[in-house]
Amino acid sequence: MEKDTTKSTTSREATCRELLVPSEDISKLDTINVGIVGHIDHGKTTLLQRLSGKWADTHSEELKRGITIKLGYADAIVKDDGGKLSVEKDAKGKPKRYITFVDAPGHEMLMATMLSGAAIMDAAILVVGANEGIKPQTQEHLVALKAKKIKNIIIVQNKIDLVSKERAVENFKAIKEFVKGTVAENAPIIPVSALQGVNIDKVLEVLCNIETSKPAKDEKPLFLVARSFDINKPGTKLENLHGGVLGGALKKGTLKIGDTIEIKPGYSYKKQNTYHYKTVKSKIVSMQKGEYPITEAMPGGSLAIETELDPSLTKADSLSGGVASTEGTLPEIQEQITIKYTLFDEVFGTGKHEPVQPLKPNEMLMLSLNTSITVGQVTKTGKDQVDLSLKIPVVPLKGESIGIARNLNSHWRLIGFAEII
Repeated sequence: MEKDTTKSTTSREATCRELLVPSEDISKLDTINVGIVGHIDHGKTTLLQRLSGKWADTHSEELKRGITIKLGYADAIVKDDGGKLSVEKDAKGKPKRYITFVDAPGHEMLMATMLSGAAIMDAAILVVGANEGIKPQTQEHLVALKAKKIKNIIIVQNKIDLVSKERAVENFKAIKEFVKGTVAENAPIIPVSALQGVNIDKVLEVLCNIETSKPAKDEKPLFLVARSFDINKPGTKLENLHGGVLGGALKKGTLKIGDTIEIKPGYSYKKQNTYHYKTVKSKIVSMQKGEYPITEAMPGGSLAIETELDPSLTKADSLSGGVASTEGTLPEIQEQITIKYTLFDEVFGTGKHEPVQPLKPNEMLMLSLNTSITVGQVTKTGKDQVDLSLKIPVVPLKGESIGIARNLNSHWRLIGFAEII
């Protein structure tokens, strides 16, 4: 059921303005959302720190284990000072582009999280360690970018400080061979040492030159919810409480403060041993891109939306995987869908070159649609299409790319992609 906080919108906005004093006006600055993907321990998070000045692994378990478990976020304003690009806070020069970054996990057990992150990316950096070369998750992440229709790809050949010149050249050639015939065939390959800060400016230069599509006029907004939060600290007084916050990316249209939005599938509740889903509706109280407050949002970059929802509805990512738009815009959720699919020739991520077997009646598949993950049982098969009964309902957006994964030896492996018909 929809809940609301008692604090007024005016009071909330005033509190937000007190907490957030913008150092830059990014409302008219070109924005892009860039994912950082690749095999575990190839230096993705260190590269992100160099590109943004921020360390994205903030969860205590991540710091202890040294791997990214959840999606990490960071942002930077790239400034151009006479041809020298910088993301330093005190850098001089003209702001060139605002970049928000998504740090996706490289561990094979966290593929579902990586697929969710890919849904909000405009471009991606594929990191390959020069000391280890192409690894199973390098392959799997590349096909995941294909499954999610990410076409703007940059390859960073990282850790060149750890190998000889000859080894680096061999690794470069291996990367060129690896991407031949893929979506990354023509992607630039930039040798980098993230640890030493070598060639970071070259990566920024390519990122600033990526062309992004401009939003069509009068297009209905479509916001993909990747995270949801309760940002209030324990013991916060009632009059100072903030409403629930949604984090993700606006893919289409525009949103502004004061808009009423609905989020689907919404929140779940159990009744007579069956889970039901109810659409959540609320008003936008404030919005931020990184640390910068904005009043109107357009596509490009990550976005945080504060609502009037009771924060208990948004805490612990309880609304992640949802889709938001203005009231009355989204289609009804579905638990039965038909998809038209394409399977890969082989299973990636195992290193064994196993062929992908045809889909079978009654088998369970993991589906990644937008930022949501659900499991569906095949109820009917046909030529290049199947009917599925879903454990968690989805918002059936036509034309959106779906990643298909199969459980092989207790691991979900990406085997193809599809779209709802």
